[in-house]
Amino acid sequence: MSNDDQYGGGHGEVGGTGQTRTRLPDSPADPYGPARRTPRTARSLVTVVGVVVLLIAAIAFANQSPDTPEDKPADNNPAASSTAATGTTPVTGKTSGIPRGFAHDEQGAQSAAANYAVALGSDGMFDTTRRRAIVQAVYLPDVAAARQSDLDKVYGDPEFLARIGLEAGGKAPKGMTFISRTNPVGTKVEKYSADTASVSVWYSALFGIAGEGSKNPVSEGWYTNTFELRWLNGDWQVSNFTQKDGPAPVGRDQAAASAEDMAAAVSQFGGLTYAR
Repeated sequence: MSNDDQYGGGHGEVGGTGQTRTRLPDSPADPYGPARRTPRTARSLVTVVGVVVLLIAAIAFANQSPDTPEDKPADNNPAASSTAATGTTPVTGKTSGIPRGFAHDEQGAQSAAANYAVALGSDGMFDTTRRRAIVQAVYLPDVAAARQSDLDKVYGDPEFLARIGLEAGGKAPKGMTFISRTNPVGTKVEKYSADTASVSVWYSALFGIAGEGSKNPVSEGWYTNTFELRWLNGDWQVSNFTQKDGPAPVGRDQAAASAEDMAAAVSQFGGLTYAR
């Protein structure tokens, strides 16, 4: 989810054969202030031998109800079913904190893609131990084995980490909070067969460092990732994915949160399991 800054540099390759790209939200030139700056989506890219690893965090959950809503009442008000959640109930199993055990159908593939987008876009990708656990849980075994060393080089590169404001080991400077969070908005099946699926995930992304004096304040971006999935060993797993910008909504005239409020929000509002 190169040693170039994925969130604010040029773009480069690892191994010279990568084709997919990842982009991160732009950082405003000024640190946190009273006025919100319009998010910018022109981003730099990091390519990793045939697989893009998303660097942006968190998991959304769609409540599902197994009950059948009652019919529309006689007064012609909308039926309860018009606003009921769709899809099957979410999974309960997890591997390394990542939801697993998705249904072997189109809804299961969509749920898997949404949750994997969250994992690959989390701050865990910047920590060696957590990154390896994520890669092993999300990717097909042969893909994970082939990509692990390349991903370690990308996320462990001191120059890259310095450009996005992190210290060695992917740590935020003392007194600051590093935020990398993916928030799925919806999913769409592009292709589906019994054992393969192509699923697009539209999401917003938060990325930056919250803290007084941060040179990379948290900003927002919008992207769509298309995941190639394969059914193996009773679950959907990723073989590859690509990314493109948008669609991005028009920004509202809202004051940006303070660094303190942003850091508190991310620590207090936990992630959720996403289901279609």
